[in-house]
This record gives sequence, structure tokens and C-alpha cells, in this order.
Amino acid sequence: MPLNMLLPRLGGALRARVHPAAVSRGLPPMARASTPLAAALLNARWSSTDAHAADIERLGNLRNIGISAHIDSGKTTVTERILYYTGRIKDIHEVRGKDNVGATMDWMELEREKGITIQSAATYAQWGDTNLNIIDTPGHVDFTIEVERALRVLDGAVLVLCSVGGVQSQTITVDRQMRRYNVPRISFINKMDRAGANPKRIIDQIRNKLKIPAAALQVPIGTEDAFEGVVDILANRAIYNRGARGEDIVYGEVPEHLVESVSAAREELVTILAEVDDEIAELFIEDKVPTVDQLHAAVRRATIARKFSPVLMGSAIKDKGIQSLLNAVIRYLPTPTEVKNTMLDINNNEAELTVVPHSDQPF
Repeated sequence: MPLNMLLPRLGGALRARVHPAAVSRGLPPMARASTPLAAALLNARWSSTDAHAADIERLGNLRNIGISAHIDSGKTTVTERILYYTGRIKDIHEVRGKDNVGATMDWMELEREKGITIQSAATYAQWGDTNLNIIDTPGHVDFTIEVERALRVLDGAVLVLCSVGGVQSQTITVDRQMRRYNVPRISFINKMDRAGANPKRIIDQIRNKLKIPAAALQVPIGTEDAFEGVVDILANRAIYNRGARGEDIVYGEVPEHLVESVSAAREELVTILAEVDDEIAELFIEDKVPTVDQLHAAVRRATIARKFSPVLMGSAIKDKGIQSLLNAVIRYLPTPTEVKNTMLDINNNEAELTVVPHSDQPF
């Protein structure tokens, strides 16, 4: 589905497009209100910050996210699995697949022929009680403007990285765009089944090349051909994907040979969170062990504040790790009410106003 067909569905900053003002994320000024009544309604709509509890609850179960990456990192394959596991599609089709159907989000004939994403495509899905608005963006440098126009209206993003290639040129460009529009991100290391997969090296690249604190929330169970699943270091349990297409989630004990690695990864996570979150820092100084709930809350706070990027891993092509990614999107990325969007009122000397995504005010 083309991006412009879904824009009216999205909350948050997208609502500012109807206002005669420019949103600070980079949206151009819109047309002025044609009548005094229209102007009064617009001013009432955008100056109000009140909302009913039902509206707040609805927005709390909404995520506007984008999938971005360097070309050939597997972001369209990740999106295809998301659509499949959320029930939006009944069959999985691959980019340049043997059935000549092509991935769902590659809706243009040229995209299916070349096997690359050219234009941003938007769709929606539901995971549990949460509604997801998803934009799949191109990875090729020639179409980076498509990433730009998508990120400026999103509340959060998933940055997909190849387990071998890691941080590449377009990854750095996407990182700059996310910073420009203040978009929190989750990092997902894809293609863990590929020869030469090295998630530790990729995490180091995120820290050193993208200059953002990052830590793994999972430890892989094997790599390359031996990749079986992941260990959730917060819940301290192994997660496996079973079934014909990985739709069955099986939990198990942490493999004995990974117990020390999981413990070390958890200590590293706490140490890094202590540098970006005050609550964990206090516990760290007092030599107290944070609870699982405290760690989840700290990861969420630091992610939304754009001080930290949690790292997950899996293999979309092998149907592993996508459900855990969806859970992380809901748990750590912001709702429309948790993202500050501002605009300039051109009728009032470009005074800065806050855009609120509440739907019960005059439009």
C-alpha cells in the first residue's frame, strides 16, 4: 500500500498536516483556514490538551513504527514475517522468491522485478491488543528521501542490521535521519543464520559508529547454520521458534553452555543502563540488583529518551526472533502521547504550540 494512502490512519504528528502551521519535524506549512469559523475550530483543536480516558487508552494501544536499514539487510523480509505472525497475510512470499509473487510490501512491479524497495509502503497490523501502523522504507541510497518523509511522521523505528555487514553507509544515513526527527529506535540484528554472523561485533559498531549506547537483550543460541533461537537475558529463559513457519513459540531452560554468557550479558546491560537511567544508576551505586520490572522500565525510559537502543536478534528468512521483536516494539517504543510534536502558528508570529493526538476535540 502506498504511504500516502495510510497517512490519514496515523496518529501523533500526522494530524498536524491539516493545520496551517509547520510541524517542527519538517512538515511544510499547510493552507490557511478559509473562514474565521474554520480558523477558530483549528485553534480550539490544536490548543486543547484535554482527552477522555477512553481516548488515552486507545492511544496507549497504538504504535506508529518504521522499518529501516541499509539495503539487503532484510527489512522487507522482517516486515513480511510481521504481517504473517499478526495474521494480516496467510502466506509468506520472499523478495525475489521462486514463486515470482514477491514480498507483500513490494507492491510496485518494478520492485518485484529488481528485488529492492523503491517507495515507502505502509500497512497496519495488530499484535495482541496493540494496533501497529508500519512503514517499510527503502534501503538504497538513491531512495533515501523516502526514508526521510517516513521518519518525520513516525513515533518509533526498528533499525535492522545484517549480522555480517553490520553498520554500513546507509545505516549511518538512516541514523542521522532518526536523530533529526527525534525517533527512538530498537536495533534488530538480522540474518543470524548467515556464515560469519557476529552479533557482538555489530553491537560494538552501533556504539562506536552510531555513537549511541546499546546492549543486547538476548543471547543467541548458536550462530550461522547452528542458530536455533535466543535466550532472553531479562526473563532468563530460552526462546525457540517451532512449526512450519516458526509460528509456535517454545520456552525452555537456558542451555548450560550459555549460562555464563547470559550472566555476563545481563551485567553489561545493567552497567550501560546505569549510565543513561537515574533509577538504575542509584541501584548500581547502592550495589542492589534491579528486578526484571525495573530493567524493563529503564529500557523503555532510556529508549524513548533516545539515550539507548535495545538490541534483539534473529533470522527473518528462517522465521526466528520476529515475535520477540514485536513484543519489544510494544514494550519499549513510545505511544503517540509520549512523543512531543510541535508546530509554528503562522497566524501568531510563529508561536510554538504543542500538537496533541487526541481525537475528541474540534477538528
